[in-house]
Amino acid sequence: MTDTATVQTLPDLKVGPITRTTLALFAGASGDHNPMHIDIDAARAAGLDDVFGHGMLTMAHLGRMVTAWVPQERVREISGRFTAITPVLASPTVSGRVVEVFTEDGEQRARVELAVRLEDGTETMRGSAVVSWP
Repeated sequence: MTDTATVQTLPDLKVGPITRTTLALFAGASGDHNPMHIDIDAARAAGLDDVFGHGMLTMAHLGRMVTAWVPQERVREISGRFTAITPVLASPTVSGRVVEVFTEDGEQRARVELAVRLEDGTETMRGSAVVSWP
């Protein structure tokens, strides 16, 4: 059952520019050294103008947004689908809103729709999360 009285918008998470340093650090931390994310020559050889952000870096931003809103132990699931690449130097913004409150396994929960967009409005990821709801 949805309780529309509890529908709310979460505070946006504005991510700073995705720099080459960000990509190199994420590659080291995640073990994802795909040259498309860190080697401009490899990106150009593949027909791209430049490197682009790791998809899982974008996914990490979804997680940051949700855990800035509720404690990590209240997260029941989080998922995302990539819809576009994040170019180097882009500054993504993560947004979210509660779309449903329901009971499952004896616990009240909220379903949240999430999206990551670039400054020009391009959506790079669409996702959702389920959290325990007080």
